[in-house]
Amino acid sequence: MHAVPRGHGQDGRAAAEAGAVGRSGGPRSRKRHARRFDLRARSGGAQPGQPPAEILPGRPVMAGTIKFTLDGKPVTAAEGETIWDVAKREGTLIPHLCHVDLPGYRPDGNCRACMVDVEGERVLTASCIRKPAEGMVVSTESARAKMARKMVFELLASNMRPAEEGPDNQSAFWQWAASMGISGSRRYPSKFDGEAAEFDISNPAIAVNLDACIACNACVRACREVQVNDVIGMAGRSNHAIPVFDMHDPMGHSTCVTCGECVQACPTGALYEKSLMDKEFRTRAVQSFDRVVDTLCPFCGVGCQTRVAVKDNRIVQVDGRDGFANQNRLCVKGRFGFDYAMSPERLTKPLIRRDGAPKHADADLRNVDPLTVFREATWEEALARAASGLKSILDAHGGKALAGFGSAKGSNEEAYLFQKLVRQGFGTNNVDHCTRLCHASSVAALMEGVGSGAVSAPFNDAMKADCILVIGARPTVNHPVAATFFKQAAKRGKKLIVIDPRGQDLMRHATHALKFTAGSDVALLNALIHAIVEEKLYDEQYIQANVSGFEALKAKVKDFSPEAMAPVCGIEAALLREVARTYAKSEHSIIFWGMGISQHVHGTDNSRCLIALSLITGQVGRPGTGLHPLRGQNNVQGASDAGLIPMYYPDYKSVENVDIRSHYENFWGQTLDPKTGLTVVEIVDAIHAGEIRGMYIMGENPAMSDPDQMHARNALAKLEHLVVQDIFFTETAWHADVILPASAHAEKRGTYTNTNRQVQMGRAALDMPGEARQDWEIIVDLAGRIGLDWHYGDVSEVYTEMASVMPSLNHISWDRIEREDSVIYPADADDKPGNEVVFSSGFPTADGRGRIVPADLLPPDEVPDEAYPLVLTTGRLLEHWHTGAMTRRAGVLDAIEPYGIAAMNPYEIARNGLAPGDMITVETRRGIVEAILRADREVADGTIFMPFCFNESPANKLTNPMLDPYGKIPEFKYCAARIGKVRHVEAAE
Repeated sequence: MHAVPRGHGQDGRAAAEAGAVGRSGGPRSRKRHARRFDLRARSGGAQPGQPPAEILPGRPVMAGTIKFTLDGKPVTAAEGETIWDVAKREGTLIPHLCHVDLPGYRPDGNCRACMVDVEGERVLTASCIRKPAEGMVVSTESARAKMARKMVFELLASNMRPAEEGPDNQSAFWQWAASMGISGSRRYPSKFDGEAAEFDISNPAIAVNLDACIACNACVRACREVQVNDVIGMAGRSNHAIPVFDMHDPMGHSTCVTCGECVQACPTGALYEKSLMDKEFRTRAVQSFDRVVDTLCPFCGVGCQTRVAVKDNRIVQVDGRDGFANQNRLCVKGRFGFDYAMSPERLTKPLIRRDGAPKHADADLRNVDPLTVFREATWEEALARAASGLKSILDAHGGKALAGFGSAKGSNEEAYLFQKLVRQGFGTNNVDHCTRLCHASSVAALMEGVGSGAVSAPFNDAMKADCILVIGARPTVNHPVAATFFKQAAKRGKKLIVIDPRGQDLMRHATHALKFTAGSDVALLNALIHAIVEEKLYDEQYIQANVSGFEALKAKVKDFSPEAMAPVCGIEAALLREVARTYAKSEHSIIFWGMGISQHVHGTDNSRCLIALSLITGQVGRPGTGLHPLRGQNNVQGASDAGLIPMYYPDYKSVENVDIRSHYENFWGQTLDPKTGLTVVEIVDAIHAGEIRGMYIMGENPAMSDPDQMHARNALAKLEHLVVQDIFFTETAWHADVILPASAHAEKRGTYTNTNRQVQMGRAALDMPGEARQDWEIIVDLAGRIGLDWHYGDVSEVYTEMASVMPSLNHISWDRIEREDSVIYPADADDKPGNEVVFSSGFPTADGRGRIVPADLLPPDEVPDEAYPLVLTTGRLLEHWHTGAMTRRAGVLDAIEPYGIAAMNPYEIARNGLAPGDMITVETRRGIVEAILRADREVADGTIFMPFCFNESPANKLTNPMLDPYGKIPEFKYCAARIGKVRHVEAAE
């Protein structure tokens, strides 16, 4: 199969579909806007001398009344459609270069590659920008139109190397040129006046070859209008116009965030992936792919759909697809973070701890050979040892002595099987996953207030909102593709309110940027509610019909005036009132929040305030309104939905409800634990107390992710029996008795549910390395060895069983997801789209009403004092994800951010007599770590920010394990700290 032509949208990618796993080249359905696109791929991809791909008729015409003639055939255009749009729909191929046929791109009409003939007009017209008129007669095949288009390609080709010498002879440009018999020439001097073309490989992921640039501006529109990063511009004039990065910086030295949107948009190969070059970065080495697979990004909760190209069982290129969540966009992790799956550090054989090998909780084992501690084993021996260790504890001490941590990185089916194993096989509800460390307090407040833990509207609804409030979240870092919708909305004049103790990139797009005092969230939010109540900006009719608890809220916020709270939260009263009015008075207002809201001892109270803000103004249940806690990992929503939490069965059904428990006992044929299980941090405490003796951990890394890390590691070392199932030798694996090598995201088939409630299909692109096995098969095998009679022939059977006990998945069958790729739940019928917005006719509570729970001021558990005068807060970096187990093994991502850092404001650095590049110690009452000091003006005075992904600088060794009393989530975002200097690190400056 030839490489997929780039830069001309869907028709260029149809060529790859014949080789896609799960695709046969026939018609396929897309969920977005419930429209059908019928595509037919040429067998084996585009061939020399042929256009990139063929599009067949079949896409229905939208409502419109403009009738005209296209190549002698009567056609109808919808309002707003161009000649090019209609031609595409009718199956007529018109060459195009500057016109990027992807969502979010406006046609530019500058390359003149798509010229057509309009009867009665003296000159040709660019079809990508020309809208048809009633009765117009258009010819795409007239002699002068074809000659003009060919001349354009000849002139452009004359300014490039011949196709066989260029960096991308499979680009859209050369595919179109080949169809016209053009291979390039050197009839005209180079735009570089005989000098070598500017070739820039300073970016770790993207190569720049300006000799192939045709100044079509596609990269500028990609960067400025789609991703809204504003890094690329055009410099020079006429034939010497070229793209530049910031102020003529090399790409790798600019503010480029390496999202790769420009690469996907470029039609000539002037910008392309370094992963497709030879080792000397001189020319392309990969010119064809073995297969191209439609699947999903494995990282954050946005759930971007991807198209993955594979050569020799290695991923070599990733593009975005036109999914509802990403509309072809990706971020640096999704596009360039794929090589972790091919890492030589992958676990490929089962391992068993050697007899007598100690479990060192506090040792630095980064340079220790695992085979000095573990020995290789057969699957039979490893599974027998794993199961017998768990079964012996179960028989001797009962199910309360066992626990399991599942994974939000795995599929819905894996999550369902894992919680079923713990509940049915272990006889306990001691099962949890990373939601306990990110959005447990949000879910607790949402369940209490609106009866559902899921978002009420997709993040795409930012484009439908008049006011967007983002608080305690850094979308450009943690959810970059979702952030593109927020930035685009702001460019269109929507009000964007960003509230965060730290500065952030999204604030430069905001109409209101509030940098408040850390830990004072409730004070700030109650002040906003006070202003709305005092000025009678609430929706009285909506409250009367749909909300309980308003009078109690009014009484609570009476003393929280903006004037009284201004000194507490550090925001002027006038600004607080202005923000309150903006949110309440806007026709459509929507709230997004992240772990800056949830990871506090008052995290549930923070979320309660946001729910109250939405309910009293009636800003919920309509497009462009609602509540959306942005999920951190790719399947946090789905894993929680599937019951991978200690207090709920699938679909958030209480384990303590007798009727619900009886249903599951009948369904699974097993007596079940009638009490709520322990959460992540509670399980660690129970190990220290001698109550839990054995654990099964799949895909989680609590030795890095848990707060007070040494406390957690000591607990893992104390266990009598620990089974770890993972793809890498993680920090947690060092404490295991048995290690089972599992499947990476790119190697498995299954469903995932993103932050929008979209249930999406992931497909395998790679074969598993060595003896690694599918996660779901390992769980089933273990279940059988501890006495459960499970029989599943395929992962689809697991989904069918799971869906049968989850009303949220009604009308969403496995076959439907396979066919449509993505379905938002809930869906009203098998043939109807899912509901993007919920709560339009009430709430899934006992009385159908939303419930307001007032919140009082609760300070952070640990505040700065004389001994520890600074505040430590933790979070993520754009390039790294979660504990770094995957992204630190991705070459591009680790090249961009290779060091463990601690960031402080430059003024704070100077006050402490330090300098950027110093190796410093960061210390709290729980431990001390070293990190390289970085200057960051976004960090507030008196604060230290540390990412928790670096095992050499493990931030969670320092964090406070004190829990929110409702959500049982630790206070990662705030604790007292101090710093000291170790030495200066020249290379890190």
